[in-house]
Amino acid sequence: MTETEESNTKKPLGLAKPGKLELKKTVETGQVRQSFSHGRSKMVTVEVRKKRTYERGAGGKMRAVRSGDDAARAEAEAALGTPIVEEAPPARRLTEEEVAARARALEDAARAIPEPSLPPPPPRPEPVVEPEPEPAPEPVAEEPAAAQPEAEETPAEPAAAEAPAAEAETPAKPAARPAKPAARPAEEEDDEAAERRKKAANKAEPKRPTLTARKGQTSRRRGGKLTISEALGGREERTRSLASVRRAREKEKQKLQRQLQDGQKIVRDVVVPESITVQDLANRMAERAADVVKALMKMGVMATINQNIDPDTAELVVSEFGHRIRRVSESDVEIGLSGGDDKAENLKPRPPVVTVMGHVDHGKTSLLDALRETDVASGEAGGITQHIGAYQVAMHSGDRITFIDTPGHAAFTDMRARGARVTDIVVLVVAADDSVMPQTVEAIHHAKAAGVPIIVAINKMDRPDADAKKVRTQLLQHEIVVEEMGGDVLSVEVSAKTGLNLDKLEEAILLQAEILDLSANPDRPGEGVVVEAKMERGRGSVATVLVQRGTLKRGDIFVAGTEWGRVRALVDDRGNSVDEAPPGAPVEVLGLNGTPMAGDEVVVVDSEARAREVTEFRQRKSRDARAAATARGSLEQMFEQIREGEAQNLPMVIKADVHGSLEAIVGSLDKISTDEVRAQILHAGVGGINESDVILARASNALVIGFNVRANPQARQMARRDGVEIRYYSIIYDLTDDMRQFLSGMLSPTLKENLLGYAEIREVFNITKVGKVGGCMVTEGTVKRGAKVRLLRDNVVIHEGELSQLKRFKDDVREVKEGTECGMAFANYHDIQVGDFIECFEVEEVAREL
Repeated sequence: MTETEESNTKKPLGLAKPGKLELKKTVETGQVRQSFSHGRSKMVTVEVRKKRTYERGAGGKMRAVRSGDDAARAEAEAALGTPIVEEAPPARRLTEEEVAARARALEDAARAIPEPSLPPPPPRPEPVVEPEPEPAPEPVAEEPAAAQPEAEETPAEPAAAEAPAAEAETPAKPAARPAKPAARPAEEEDDEAAERRKKAANKAEPKRPTLTARKGQTSRRRGGKLTISEALGGREERTRSLASVRRAREKEKQKLQRQLQDGQKIVRDVVVPESITVQDLANRMAERAADVVKALMKMGVMATINQNIDPDTAELVVSEFGHRIRRVSESDVEIGLSGGDDKAENLKPRPPVVTVMGHVDHGKTSLLDALRETDVASGEAGGITQHIGAYQVAMHSGDRITFIDTPGHAAFTDMRARGARVTDIVVLVVAADDSVMPQTVEAIHHAKAAGVPIIVAINKMDRPDADAKKVRTQLLQHEIVVEEMGGDVLSVEVSAKTGLNLDKLEEAILLQAEILDLSANPDRPGEGVVVEAKMERGRGSVATVLVQRGTLKRGDIFVAGTEWGRVRALVDDRGNSVDEAPPGAPVEVLGLNGTPMAGDEVVVVDSEARAREVTEFRQRKSRDARAAATARGSLEQMFEQIREGEAQNLPMVIKADVHGSLEAIVGSLDKISTDEVRAQILHAGVGGINESDVILARASNALVIGFNVRANPQARQMARRDGVEIRYYSIIYDLTDDMRQFLSGMLSPTLKENLLGYAEIREVFNITKVGKVGGCMVTEGTVKRGAKVRLLRDNVVIHEGELSQLKRFKDDVREVKEGTECGMAFANYHDIQVGDFIECFEVEEVAREL
């Protein structure tokens, strides 16, 4: 009976669709994709083999060999003739965790099955409590129970694979199949259960996504080894590597950018400085450098990506690409350095600044000494002012006047111009006995250029030959009309020696200052101008500063041209230390990091960082300007030297006590220089002569000049050892005269011809080993041996050379006088004829002067 049921339930042998003859497989196979690094993968076939043993039965048929329990049960069923139906095991109460787990498994299985073939989900099993029956053997129910741990050991399988396990744990209902004649053998149930689980897993397994469907998903790495359960469970294959995902994202980003560029132009704000490279400009516009180079070529500018272009060209390129330009400059660091204009309610009266100008030796410093009741002129070398000084004089009325004394020598033109720029009133000093002189006219021009009023002080009225009327008349030629002549220019006749009318000069100055209504705001950071700067031993760089606005206080951080510093001390014109300097006061400032240039502006800043930023920009700008000027001068000089021969240079190193004197010396040497000889200034500075100056002079074979300064002992010793010449001067006249003599000695001398005499050729003789010799008669002057001669034929010079021989009869002679016959032969020339004339002359070198 059992065999009949087996034959009915088992499928007969037959051909499959491909036409193969096959048996039921005992090997379960599956394929899984195994992933490797760098996105590589391959398909791996996994086989699960089940071992079944068959033997021939009593009827000659093959049957499966079962275990001991299965064999005993089969014998019992054969003896009874009916299948043994077991009672269902007693149901136990399920825990809440198990109920929830089974419900989740059923829901997952329902979701995994496609919608058309989805069966209705079974109702949630309710726990049933029944009385405990007597224990009975459970051979058939062990197999489904054994499937539960298998399902729990593989949590990564799809939920559809857990459904058979959940059904196996459900309590069996005997009344479900009453018409079934007998239960199937356990072995067949194992096969069928495995077949059902496999079909359910294949049906519930979702379709594997393709590579394009997973593009852009986050990569997830799988840890551990590949197990059989994972291979059979049909887990989702691993995505590609992170590097591949990153490349794909970058590609999409570039594609998006191209689409944006093709569709809508992105307009950017491009910041363009004073100088920018083509590559940097392209980066700021987010454009390709090749496109920028093409745009420049269209404009006629040939430039590589590493070359600088000017801001105007860069602006055209930015406009060509449709962006907005914002030009900035390095000089923006100076924006806001000096404050704005002061309000009228904050202004207070300040002392006037008066500059004393005039010709040399007209008594400017003596007049100022008379006003200050001091004796500055006697301290100046040679009795002439070579420094610009600033002083403040307190009048008897309590008012104060700031005087600036300027040199009158022609070399100090820049000093006078600088004094006129910083002043409020110019006092023009004219000597009554000397009248208007060249520097007087120059001072008038400086005052007019500065736009300041002029007060004429006619000095030396104590002299017997003084003529004030002559002075006023000559001033008319230069558009200076005094009040006595019907003009508006004040004039005062004074005498610095006797003190005549000094009080009237003070009143005229105060009257002019009252008309100008001079005022300033003292309650703000100090601003001023450097009148003079020098280097002093033990004090460092010292600058004479005239405060124009605000108040300069001790401890302030300030910028003076290309230098900066902190005010360590303030010294007034009488040598007293002060804590602050109000507007209009001249003071000496200590604490500079370097010596500034005379005429530089002084501005107080809020921090050292700000001061460093401004000075670094100014130093860089000054350095670039010097380099450009040097390069341009070198090119021009090179062409001049090619055309006119090598120019002679006199290298020198100049050190002076103050910057104003140094400026005057350099200007005078430039005026002395010519195209043939010039003074090459290797270094010019303020301060004493040190070892570095001597080393520089030795390397360049230069002359060291010290103006009112001396060399230190180490420098003197080094100069004696190396043979470097050091010259000291205290008067600028002597310095310029000596330099003029130096340069004159370097000039090539002038050649001057002195005619000696003429001789006529009356006979030509051919002498062996000598050549042609002319028998001559000296018709005029003298002919000397070794002198230069010219051969004249029909009053045309056909040869110029030297005499090789000069003989009288057979004797060689040094010279032949007029009316005497002689024989003459030319050096390396023999084309002489009867009737030619010989002109004899000598060349004399005459020294030139500048």
